[in-house]
Amino acid sequence: MNRMIIDGYSAVIQYDPEIEMFRGEFTGLNGGADFYAKDIDNLKREGEISLRVFLDACRERGIAPKKTFSGKFNVRIPEDLHADIVNAACAEGKSLNQWVAEALRREASA
Repeated sequence: MNRMIIDGYSAVIQYDPEIEMFRGEFTGLNGGADFYAKDIDNLKREGEISLRVFLDACRERGIAPKKTFSGKFNVRIPEDLHADIVNAACAEGKSLNQWVAEALRREASA
């Protein structure tokens, strides 16, 4: 997956072969904001416009533009993987939660 950061907001970028354009969609917003262009320079420009329109609409309506997250989510994994990560966390002197949070942060920033 490709990401583009525009004014501190993250967007996922994909190519749509049916319309022969790149499509960007901002993530983590309280609504939808997407944008299209045939090349990267124009995609960034369209993204800036889309984001500005979205943020202006949020301001006018008194809505926070970003979703809020609780910091909790459930993940179902195979029992053997669960055992492996518990062992890995213990070997590093960390709680399972701390170990998983660090692994997810590493992967998300890669």
